[in-house]
Amino acid sequence: MLLDMAADGFGDRVVVGRRASGFTASDLRARALTGAAAIRAAGVDSVVYLGPNGPAFPVAMFAAAFAGVPLVPLNYRLGDDQLTGLLAKHPRAIGIGDETGVAHLRAAGLSAQTMGEWLQSTAADGDPAEPDVILDDGPAVVIYTSGTTSEPKGVLLRHSNLVSYVLGSVEFMNADEDDAALVSVPPYHIAAVANVISNLYGGRRTIVLEQFDPTQWLDTVRTEGVTNALVVPTMLSRVIEAIGDGVDGSVPTLRSLAYGGAPMPAAVIEKALLAWPEVGFVNAYGLTETSSTVAVLGPEDHRDAYASDEPHIRARLASVGKVLPTVEIQIRDENGAALPPGAPGRICVRGDQVSAEYAGIGRAVDDDGFFDTRDNGYLDDDGYLFIGGRIDDTIIRGAENIAPAEIEEVLLRHPDVLDVAVVGVPDEEWGQRIEAAVVLRVGAELLDADLREFAQTSLRSSKTPDRFWFWPELPRTETGKLVRRNVLKKVLSAEGVTA
Repeated sequence: MLLDMAADGFGDRVVVGRRASGFTASDLRARALTGAAAIRAAGVDSVVYLGPNGPAFPVAMFAAAFAGVPLVPLNYRLGDDQLTGLLAKHPRAIGIGDETGVAHLRAAGLSAQTMGEWLQSTAADGDPAEPDVILDDGPAVVIYTSGTTSEPKGVLLRHSNLVSYVLGSVEFMNADEDDAALVSVPPYHIAAVANVISNLYGGRRTIVLEQFDPTQWLDTVRTEGVTNALVVPTMLSRVIEAIGDGVDGSVPTLRSLAYGGAPMPAAVIEKALLAWPEVGFVNAYGLTETSSTVAVLGPEDHRDAYASDEPHIRARLASVGKVLPTVEIQIRDENGAALPPGAPGRICVRGDQVSAEYAGIGRAVDDDGFFDTRDNGYLDDDGYLFIGGRIDDTIIRGAENIAPAEIEEVLLRHPDVLDVAVVGVPDEEWGQRIEAAVVLRVGAELLDADLREFAQTSLRSSKTPDRFWFWPELPRTETGKLVRRNVLKKVLSAEGVTA
């Protein structure tokens, strides 16, 4: 439906790819219909996409939708054993991928095409046949969670979930013809799916940067006249670092920059606001299970917070903003009771865009339809949502619940600290003690005592790390999520403890 509306409303507008060689909305629909016919003829029950982002991805997504089967974008960076396990869950699929991805797909017994072959095969000659109308609200996309704390689960996002998200957050054809969005997230991330459909619905051209590099990102913004961009916090940090090192940071056409997917250090967003005062920054909070964004901190909120001397207004830079009008939220205690503003608890959400449905498991909602995100957080008196981190990450030290994110935020304000991860390590006396893995900036030298003294200027002693580890890098996913279990495993190993 969304693609039909785009093709009817602005069929000649380029909506995918580079300005000189991209697909128009009509092109995209024709290719999707051609691809759908091939999918139906193959008699498969899903389309597995195993490669980097690019023009082949939206064609595959809409072709699968027209064919009435889900698209399953898999993380092409997983190890062989993990990929083999996930592909075994889709024995009746057809595959699309890069050269390496196709090799994995064929080794799993699936028929597969490279992305180039897929685009060549979907180049429509004439008017492709219209599809049979599909009336059931089946899964449109299956995305496997990143598995940073447990084994990946397949999240089923139905057509109604995704369409609800788009209709509740985007105005149809609200973009100017020259508007362009630069997306720097891989196809197996919910943000990639959400950006394909939301930018298409708004009439905005989408460009993908397949391999992120801060200098190339800045060059692409300028050469393609990018007006809107999406990054994860680690990407924005690298761009700001590059500008600080003398790289040309001019972004004359950029009007809006959205970020999300992981906590944003306050120091990074403050530097970005200073570097680009004319850009409207948007912090988006959401999960795969919620079809992307459920809360937004908009441009005016960013500017007001950055300019304010009032602590409660300034603090909003660390929030994810207010919940979308189409989403309901409750902060609950461990017994499920709703909590008042200011009281931290479990973030629970409800709405048509909330899937909360897992393959082979079903929907993980309560009797009232609320989904427990397993994120800690609280709402302030004005309705701004603050995230305290994953419930599974909470450190319990001497019966006190401590959020690693609070400690990490303080340590990241040290000018020599580039990255940090805080974990709870088993301790006979306190239950858990606090340890921090720290990545220093190039050329910096710090001692434990230096960081401990710095931390204690903002944290009481019970929240100050008992030990610091200095590492060259932290284990993060491609989208910037910290794999905290791997941090803990490495710390325990260094201490001679079996994880």
